[in-house]
Amino acid sequence: MHYLYLALAIVFEIFATSALKAADGFTRLMPSLLVVVGYGAAFFFLSLALRHLSIGIAYAIWSGAGIVLISVAAYFVYGQKLDTAALIGMGLIVAGVVIIQVFSKSQAH
Repeated sequence: MHYLYLALAIVFEIFATSALKAADGFTRLMPSLLVVVGYGAAFFFLSLALRHLSIGIAYAIWSGAGIVLISVAAYFVYGQKLDTAALIGMGLIVAGVVIIQVFSKSQAH
């Protein structure tokens, strides 16, 4: 269940970060409300995941997945492009998360 909570935290963080650009410095009401609700939900679900996952491991997964997924969302929603260096960097982040998942003994406490 803790990985489901972590996945929900990631989804809400992606949702909120995408809305953050649309909020235009919190000058637009609806996107601003989506940011607040999205980040609130993200931190709520992250806190539930932290009941069973160590904070370092959970945050590594959350931030790594967030970087990759927000880049994908920005490509489709805002037309933002990624160069080769950015794609290689994200590949290394994904590799790091996989290494943590497969080889780390410090995943749960």
